[in-house]
Amino acid sequence: MATLPQSAVKTPAEAGDRGLIQIDDVHKYYDLGETKVHALRGVNLRIERGEFVAIMGASGSGKSTFMNILGCLDRPSSGSYLLDGTDTSQLDKRALALIRNRQMGFVFQGFNLLARTTALENTELPTLYAHMSKAESRERALRMLEKVGLAGRTGHFPSQMSGGQQQRVAIARALVNSPSIVLADEPTGNLDSRTSVEIMAIFQELNEQGLTIVLVTHEHDVAQFSKRVIVFRDGKVTKDEPVEKRARATEVLQSMPTLED
Repeated sequence: MATLPQSAVKTPAEAGDRGLIQIDDVHKYYDLGETKVHALRGVNLRIERGEFVAIMGASGSGKSTFMNILGCLDRPSSGSYLLDGTDTSQLDKRALALIRNRQMGFVFQGFNLLARTTALENTELPTLYAHMSKAESRERALRMLEKVGLAGRTGHFPSQMSGGQQQRVAIARALVNSPSIVLADEPTGNLDSRTSVEIMAIFQELNEQGLTIVLVTHEHDVAQFSKRVIVFRDGKVTKDEPVEKRARATEVLQSMPTLED
């Protein structure tokens, strides 16, 4: 079984008890022919375990680049990123893949489900790389589908489910390996208003159970369901503050008309 290099893993003292995520002076450059794009310009952030953070910013602000680095899909050009005490800059591609599989769950705007695969099979996919038995994989997937309210839809294909149901499958898939953090990229972007709030209700419940959530959104209404909003502009953090009047998704749903799911 693959393991992380010990040189990359810090003790609590070495890590300075820096929280789940510690970003220090991170810069990111992209070379586009003769043009050099400075996508991130000295970002410093700390995200504690159990936080619910919304990332906002216009197109080209750096938020997508930041999320790619956060998800270990890309590396900083300079600066450091410690994830749960591990310095990701020292990891090779195999170790980064291990981090993504063990510690992260990903939820996307387009759901990214396999069309010819059932809800249960889609949810099981991340366990293929987690060295667990078929029985444990099946049990975990069933439990996660039940958690997101789809216990009766395990044999359905994506084409047989609404957008909201497909996104719930995607959330169940993100949870199946018991990650320490879920990264959600515009998870309500393809959903109607009520279904969006239903998805945010799931995220709020998961967060209340201790899961750390970092969510990208361009919708201020969606950001209000989080606990903290970070705004990017021109590669820098221009705003980082707690949500003062946090919306409760379950309460919002009570005031909205019911739609057929």
